[in-house]
Amino acid sequence: MTDTVAVLADIHGVLPVLDAVLRQPEVRDADTIVVCGDHAAGPQPVQVLDRLSALGNVVLVRGNADRDLVALARGECPAGEEPYPVDAWAARQLQPWHVDLLAGLPHPVFLEVSGFGLVAFCHGTPRDDNEVVLVDTRLQRWAEAFATLPGDVRTVVCGHTHMPFARLVDRRLVINPGSVGMPYGRPGGHWALLKNGGVSLRRTEIDVEEAIAAVVAGSTYPDRAAWAGEYLRAQSGDADAIAAFGHRDGR
Repeated sequence: MTDTVAVLADIHGVLPVLDAVLRQPEVRDADTIVVCGDHAAGPQPVQVLDRLSALGNVVLVRGNADRDLVALARGECPAGEEPYPVDAWAARQLQPWHVDLLAGLPHPVFLEVSGFGLVAFCHGTPRDDNEVVLVDTRLQRWAEAFATLPGDVRTVVCGHTHMPFARLVDRRLVINPGSVGMPYGRPGGHWALLKNGGVSLRRTEIDVEEAIAAVVAGSTYPDRAAWAGEYLRAQSGDADAIAAFGHRDGR
């Protein structure tokens, strides 16, 4: 049983924002830090995995991009699709132990949390790390996604869509902390805190231009300046993202 859980997701290889979140007192003092997938697919993959691996109280959940990095690092093309350029580059930076780490990540993860009981931590949904569910996804789709969950799991924490929300789904609480490294809607490092049976969605403000400069200085990815400028400035809003992802939730 863990009392306080700080939940991060979708770091996507952005070290300065991860470090800003990790410096938050309630993250630093949390009993457990759970990271809900897509840890390293971005401009600073090695630095992020090294930082996460050094934490003594972290639980890493597999994301779809983690699977893709493993496939790319092993000379495979994930799902027969052309990889994103940053993913292909990131996979080439990994040491064998990084690849083994990502390959061994579980999905989903179940933890007993004080005030919540048994909580499912996943990336897309508990049944599929690449499944899209959004704040306005219809209840039938949620029911399908949760069909195999044990009845005593009344809280589900997911990632994948990079947009924070907390909502009830037929009496289950569903939480998405948003993204640390690629936020849609507002810049900054998004995360969530589970404590005493309550949930709070948090955003760590950053000096965006300083963070972009840190990524540029700390990466050799050829297109790092443009990549960091787009994502750390959150140039895609939540409405844009929902419009782009909406067709994938079966609506």
